[in-house]
Amino acid sequence: MPSANPPGAPTTGYPWPIETTRLANGLRVVVSEDHAAPVVAVNLWYDVGSRHEPDGQTGFAHLFEHLMFEGSVHVAKTEHMKLIQGSGGSLNATTNPDRTNYFETVPAEHLELALWLEADRMGGLVPALTQETLDNQREVVKNERRQRYENVPYGDAWLRLLPLLYPAGHPYHHSTIGSMEDLNAADLATFQAFHTTYYRPNNAVLTVVGDTTAAEVFALAEKYFGTIERGEIPPAPESALPGGLTEPAREVVRSEVPAPRLYLSHRTAPFGTRDYDVVTVLAGILGSGRGSRLYRRLVDEARLAQPDNIGAYGVDLAYAPAPVIISATAKDGVDADALEAGLTAVLAELAAGDITDDEIDRAKALLTTQWWRQVSTAGGRSDLLGRYATQLGDPARIGGQLPSWLSVTADELRASAAALLSAQSRVTLVYLPATEAAESEENDK
Repeated sequence: MPSANPPGAPTTGYPWPIETTRLANGLRVVVSEDHAAPVVAVNLWYDVGSRHEPDGQTGFAHLFEHLMFEGSVHVAKTEHMKLIQGSGGSLNATTNPDRTNYFETVPAEHLELALWLEADRMGGLVPALTQETLDNQREVVKNERRQRYENVPYGDAWLRLLPLLYPAGHPYHHSTIGSMEDLNAADLATFQAFHTTYYRPNNAVLTVVGDTTAAEVFALAEKYFGTIERGEIPPAPESALPGGLTEPAREVVRSEVPAPRLYLSHRTAPFGTRDYDVVTVLAGILGSGRGSRLYRRLVDEARLAQPDNIGAYGVDLAYAPAPVIISATAKDGVDADALEAGLTAVLAELAAGDITDDEIDRAKALLTTQWWRQVSTAGGRSDLLGRYATQLGDPARIGGQLPSWLSVTADELRASAAALLSAQSRVTLVYLPATEAAESEENDK
């Protein structure tokens, strides 16, 4: 049965209604009405990402992000895009370690079309998947890996950071793009089995936001998704880890890059916890924009870093301590050692408790702006509701996110910085230009 927000549910950060239901096959449906504009956003979150991939099947979740646009039982190859765009809508999909989501925003009168399309590829992709389609999209993904990760300066940073942050065998040890070897080795039956296992209604959350009603969405969801059979979803892989590393890790990469760049990272806490909310504010103090501590110290004052390539941010992973990543690229004439000394000095300041009220207020103001910018659109709201329903079990928790950030105290920030930013728990990734590295090695002889 549908349910509205429970009495007393936090709404400060989300002043729109939320209603939910669950179909008999397990599909969770979340609806948030908003009649301000005649559009609806449809967002389908599947609880499958790279963390669910077993050994030998890396890159599968991301490959299905592509395959899901290549036709299903009643929809021809590429027709999904043509139908949505031809109706005046937009669409896309994304994959990360925790989930894969598919989304479209359409004029409200085309809500039924969007739901039919999503249901057809949930329940009807496997019968339509051919060897030719698989081979074609496998090559597309392999080319994406080359273009985004292998053939651009610093492009493989994420591929290198994950194994340094998470030990072999951990679900976050490998990236969503996967390996060429795994993508090449899998046959059609293996890919079909992956979809049959994870792309089930009881492993998904359907969220609709915009110019509709909960009653209309629930009825359409039952009409199009209700006959899709639920599946036996395997237990999620064990992701628990202690919050900090027991010893620092370091990798130096000599590559064709234009200037030295450093990535410093620390494991923190899972997304959705109070500790991670504190880390989010801390990252804003450290590296959000021109007024941040890193920018003022290393760009304005010391002139060590390039202004367009410096910052700090958390990666919102929900099932193990999530990393905060600090990065900076050296200015002309600045070597990696000098840049690293500057970065670590700033981290040491925060770890020692040097955090001002003005910095805290600024970070919270930036988070407030970013939050309202995202929830100002139906698409942004649908994505957030899908996240909170999928990862935290309750879409109504969206209303508490902004208040939680705003309630973070100076004492919490200082305690977090002291606990998390020590050199002992740091992962350091250094990129050196190939010519500079060779000269450095020659001078060391």
